Order: sequence, then C-alpha cells, then structure tokens
Amino acid sequence: MSKTTKPFTTPRRSDSKTYQITLNPPCGLPERVCSEWKRRSFQDLPIELAEYRNPKTKPAAEKAVFALIQYLKKKLEEEGSAGRVPVANITIGEWIEKFIAIETSPRTGVNASKNRPYSLNTLDAYKSYYKCHIKDDPICKLKMAEVEVEDIEEFSTRLSIKKFKKIGKGGIKIEGTDMGGSRTFAAVLSFMCLTFNEYQKKARRWFNPFQQIDSVKSCKKSWDALPEDEMIELFKPGVLKDVMELGVCAAMFLSGLRRAEISALRPEDLDWHTPKIMVSRSWQRFEKIDKVLGPTKGKKIRRAPFDPILQEAIKRIWAENGEHEFVFCRKDGSIIGGSWIKKRFPKWLKAAGIELKGRRIVPHSSRHSLASLLEARGVSLRYFQELLGHSDLKTTKIYLHSTERTIREIGKKISEAMDQKPEQKPEEKKVLEFKVS
Repeated sequence: MSKTTKPFTTPRRSDSKTYQITLNPPCGLPERVCSEWKRRSFQDLPIELAEYRNPKTKPAAEKAVFALIQYLKKKLEEEGSAGRVPVANITIGEWIEKFIAIETSPRTGVNASKNRPYSLNTLDAYKSYYKCHIKDDPICKLKMAEVEVEDIEEFSTRLSIKKFKKIGKGGIKIEGTDMGGSRTFAAVLSFMCLTFNEYQKKARRWFNPFQQIDSVKSCKKSWDALPEDEMIELFKPGVLKDVMELGVCAAMFLSGLRRAEISALRPEDLDWHTPKIMVSRSWQRFEKIDKVLGPTKGKKIRRAPFDPILQEAIKRIWAENGEHEFVFCRKDGSIIGGSWIKKRFPKWLKAAGIELKGRRIVPHSSRHSLASLLEARGVSLRYFQELLGHSDLKTTKIYLHSTERTIREIGKKISEAMDQKPEQKPEEKKVLEFKVS
C-alpha cells in the first residue's frame, strides 16, 4: 500500500531557522498551483497574508499554510475555472498612483509586517518621478495586463530625449539637456521596474516586460573626500565662528553623522561614559517645513564615536543656549534647519583656504572623508561601513579599538590646530577660542 501524500509540508531549511512551503494536490488546489508553491519562502505570501510571513514555530507555519490554501482557493473562484491570471482593468497610471500612496501601496504592508515604517523621503521621491516624468506619458493609459516589451522600450526612448527644464533670466523656463544618461533617467526607469515587479507579485503568471529588458545602469553621484590635512584646516581658529558651528562640524567629520541625524540628536542619545552616540533617529523631509522625526536612513540603529572635541563643544553649546529637547538647539529651543549647514559649509571651505579644483565637496563629503581616513590606516572596511550605517550592525566589531584610536589621533591633531593663534587685523571679529579640557 502506497504512502498517502500530505496536503502540504513545511520543511525547515538546514542553513537557517526559517521554514519553507510545499503544497501538494491533496490540499484541494490544482497541480499547476501546487507546483508554483513548491519549496517557497513564507516571505512570498501575498500582501493579504503579510502577518503570516515570519513563523517562528512549526504550528505557526502550519497555520500560515492553511490560511494560504484558503486564500488561493478563493482567488481561483474569483478568477474562474480557467485558472489564468485575470485581465485586470487597472491601467499603468492607476497602478502607479496606488503604489505611491502610503495607504494603498503594497510595500507599506511589507514594511509594516517587519515593523519598519515606510520612509517619507522615499515616497516623496516616487511621487516626484510620477508627477514630473510619467503621469503625462501615453504609457499611463495602457492596461497593466496588456503592456508589451515594445511599450516599455518606446517609453524609455521618449524619456531619454525629454529635455530638462531650467530657470532662465526673469524666471522663464527654458529647455536644457536630454535626460538620457542622467541620474534622473536611471531613477525613473528603476522606479517603473519596481512598480511592475510589485504588480507581478499579485499576478504571478502575468508577463512582466521588464524581465526581457536589461536593468538600467545607475548613475550615482560621487562625492570627493577631504584629505586629513585639509580636514584639520577646517578646525583652525578663524574658520568656525561659534561653538554651534564647531559642534556640528565635529559631529560631521569625527562621528560621521548625516545632517538630518545631527539635528535629531537628543541628550539621552549621548553616552558620556563609553563614550558613544546612539544614532537611532533622523528627520524625514529634513529641508521642508513639514519635516517629521523618523528612523535613520536604512532604518538602522548604530553607535558612533563621541570624540572629546565634540563633547566639549556640546557642553559649551548647552552653557550658552541651555539644554533643550535636542542637542543642537538655539537659545529659543529651535533646532538648526536643513539649510543651516548647506549655507555655512562653503564658507568654512573658503575660510580654511581649501580650493576645490574641480572636486565635488559638499556636506555629505564629511562621511566619505572619515571613511577614507579610517581606510588609509588599515581599519576594517566592514567596520567603518557599519560606523556610517551602511552594513549589518550585528557584525562583530573586531576593529573597534583601532578605530577609536585612529579617530582620537585625528582629534588630537585638530585640537593642536585649534590652539594656534591666527594673525588678526584690528577690524576683524574675535575668533572662536576653544580648548579641550
């Protein structure tokens, strides 16, 4: 007598603690559906079953599979006996509008199931791509179920020859260069590909035209890093005019914090004993009026160095302005805004006598400068990526001691440079006097 096949199995992966799904015909589903759910991850469950995506025990996994079987049977009833992907009436434009709305986006549910809130900055970028470059294109009127590879190629062509709009004299908009080959072109096409991939998750047997097209090459901006000698010049007397500028500059170059992270620091984030800075929050829409406090980029919590120079600067900021909800606050309790560093950074470079000579030096270059200094001293690439929030924070910090020593050595050089007495003219204002105790 042959062994009866089980309706489903939930084997456990040998290389991890996660479970897999395998459906068999006795579960009541057609064989073609069962073949689609053979050795599949629970992460592949549809958005309607997002709550079942991370089973921790065998009973939880079996409960999730029962829910999946009921869901698939219901979908088959709705689609009809043919069992094919229904020809949806939704157009590309309607699907994208649904995708970029936080209330209806399928990615909102995915993030929610992982307890990771959707980034408002990301949503704003998606909405900008759609409004500026996709909404008025003929492709938006096509139905998702009927789109062909040729339609995507024609859209790509129209987008590549589209002209950027520039503001000329008198505020008149004039046509600029072609979009093709730009970062915007690559970002818009990548966004379109993302929306189509999300649609395919809901209609697995639907033909996705982007699968027949080579992925677009990214054209990411590159920032240049300041070498150590130029970085030290920024901290010499006469460059930074007050302790607020000193503290912010130290947080950028010695702790590797982003602008939106600096303004979001609270006193309880500072560990004066370790010493470390717990970086767990950042401003979303930082340069806009409707900014809100949220997680850091990548939603990662990290511990950054807390150098004595930064410690002393913060103490003096609090002595002058008082201690408020956030670390870097003015006397009235208001935080420094998105344009505060952007306006001052070029002035710091000019006052320090740093010539760009074709280099692209912006506030974000401070993070690259810190990474370059650590790399030059043999610090683990893995660690300084973690320091900047670019890697898995669970990785063992095997080079923590050498990194702290390196940053402290740079801090000593900066402290020595700050002790130098500049030549002052009678009419010049008094420069910032600072000494690390």
